[in-house]
Amino acid sequence: MTQPIRVLLVDDQALVRSGFHMLIDAEDDLTVVGEAADGLQAVEAVARIPCDVVLMDVRMPVVDGVEATRRIVARPAAPKVLVLTTFDSDRFVYAALRAGASGFLLKDARPSELLSAIRNVAAGEAVMAPSATRRLLDHVAATLPTSPAGQDPRLEILTDREREVLIEIAAGATNSEIGHKLYMAEGTVKTHIGRLLAKLQCRDRVGLVLFAYETGLGGR
Repeated sequence: MTQPIRVLLVDDQALVRSGFHMLIDAEDDLTVVGEAADGLQAVEAVARIPCDVVLMDVRMPVVDGVEATRRIVARPAAPKVLVLTTFDSDRFVYAALRAGASGFLLKDARPSELLSAIRNVAAGEAVMAPSATRRLLDHVAATLPTSPAGQDPRLEILTDREREVLIEIAAGATNSEIGHKLYMAEGTVKTHIGRLLAKLQCRDRVGLVLFAYETGLGGR
């Protein structure tokens, strides 16, 4: 039998943790292995409790979710971090993504969306809440010192096709959607994404999204 995905819950509200705990433990392939009420407790918990995914709130006392994410991701064999947020926490979420989080989800997401996000993050995928990705990144991009689109020297090593794929990734498109729009097989899309990750030295899909916005491609 496959080992369940081990989840650590981090939120300063006990009621929220309790709700997530019951939801997650009701799934055969998921299990909650610990809880933390602030970022410092989260970092300490990861050091002593083996886990695969950390479900992280961003606004917490003592140490916030951004700094906690940074410390956790810096650990050897670090678990994935999935940030939970609300619409009024844009700058915190962006900072958490920069710190190494594998994605974010809105707190008002449906239970099925949360469970799916945990599974996807554990599998190495990036999770960007579809309803909030463009709004969040457009909001934050306005505050960034970006280069005019196409003028960043890092873009010169990309082919035209890779740029097209990168723009679609920044818009929140899935591999299937990218393939449909650009008339290519999904396997070819994955190949292009692999090349983008290697050329731009990005850790994952989240890194590609951030790169696109910081270089001006994301707003196109």
